[in-house]
Amino acid sequence: MAQIHVARRLLTESAAAAAFPILLISVLAAPVSVPVVAELDRSRAQWCGVRTMPLRPADRSWAQWVAGRLRARSVWRTDLPVFVTATLLSALSLLVGFFGFVGALALVFSPVFWGFGIAAKVGPFTPASLSESLLAVPAGIALGAVTAGALAGISLLRDLLLRAFSGSRNPDLLAKLEELRTSRASLTAAFENERRRIERDLHDGAQQELVALVMRLGILEAAASATAAPASAASAADQERIVQLARQAQAQAERALERLRETVRDIHPSELSDLGLIAAVRELVARSPLRVELTGTGTDTWISSPVAAAVYFTVSEALTNIAKHAGVASARIDLRCTESGVRVRVRDDGAGGALISTGSGLSGLRERMRSVGGNLEIISPPGGGTEVVASAPAQPPW
Repeated sequence: MAQIHVARRLLTESAAAAAFPILLISVLAAPVSVPVVAELDRSRAQWCGVRTMPLRPADRSWAQWVAGRLRARSVWRTDLPVFVTATLLSALSLLVGFFGFVGALALVFSPVFWGFGIAAKVGPFTPASLSESLLAVPAGIALGAVTAGALAGISLLRDLLLRAFSGSRNPDLLAKLEELRTSRASLTAAFENERRRIERDLHDGAQQELVALVMRLGILEAAASATAAPASAASAADQERIVQLARQAQAQAERALERLRETVRDIHPSELSDLGLIAAVRELVARSPLRVELTGTGTDTWISSPVAAAVYFTVSEALTNIAKHAGVASARIDLRCTESGVRVRVRDDGAGGALISTGSGLSGLRERMRSVGGNLEIISPPGGGTEVVASAPAQPPW
C-alpha cells in the first residue's frame, strides 16, 4: 500500500509540474479558478492516501458547486492559499523534475553519447573518457532516485500546507459538523418515531372504528333481510332499499378499510417492525404486481431500524417505478445482509434511461440513505434496463 501511495505521489506531482502553464493561465480566470484548483488538490490528496475530503457533492455539477462556493466567505480563507501554494509548488516540481530527470537520463546514457563522440555534460561534470562515462551511469540512477524523492517530498509538503490551511477553520467546522450530526440523528429518530406513532394511531383508532362499522353494517343488512314479510308493496320496497344501502355502505367501508391498511403499510409496515427487513421485503415482493425473483444471503439481526426502513422503502419505490415506467412484468432483487451492513440491488430489463433527479421519488430516498450513512446509485443506460443499488452500514454513523 505504501508503494502505491508513493507511486501516486510521483504521478500526481509530475502531472502538477506539467500543468504549471495551465495554472498560470488560470490566474487570469480567477476567482472562478480558485475553488476549482483547490478542490482538485483536495481530490489529489485523498487519492494519495491523505485523510481529507473533497467539498463538492457527487450529485452537483462543477458549475453549480463553484457558483455556490464563491458565495461562501471561506473560499478566500482556505481555497485561495491552496491555489497559490499549488501554483508555486507546481513551478518547483517542474524545475526539479525537468533538470533532475533530464540530468539523470544524460548520465545514464552517457556511454551511448560517448560512442557517438558526444561528451554528455551535466552541471560541472563532463566525462573525459569512456571509463568516466561508465561511472556516470550509477550516478545518473542515483540522481533519478534523488529527483523522485524530491518530488515525493514536494508532494508531502503540498499535503502539509493543504491540511494547515484547512485546519485554520477546524474548530468551527468540527463544531458545526458535530451539531449537524446531532441534528440529523435527532431528525431521523424523530421521523421514525413519528411514523410509528401514526401507524399506531391509525391501527388503534380509525382502523378499529372502520372494522366496527363494517360489522354493524353487516348486522344491519342481516336484520333488514330478516324482516322479509312486508305488509305492503311500499314496505317491501323500503326494506329492499335498506338492504341495498346497507350493502353499498358495507362495500364502501371495506374499500376504505383496505385503503387505510395500505396507508398504514406505506407509512411503516408492521412486518418491518415485527419480523425484520428480509421478511418485510418478501412480503413486499408477494404483494407486487410484478414477477419478482428475490435472492440474498445473511441475516438482518444486526441491521438497525432506521437503516432497515431506508432500504425497505428504496426497494418499494424501485418496484413501483418498474411497474409504472419500465414496460416489463418482471424484476430481480438481490438483498445481502452482513454484520457490517446491507446492500440491495433491484434490476429490470426495461427501457432504461432513468435519472435520479427526474422526480421519480428516488432522489428523496437517496437523501434518506445518506442520512443513515448509506448511498443510492442508479445505473440506467437507455435501452439497457435499470439497476438501483442501495447500501448502508448496519448502524448509522451517529
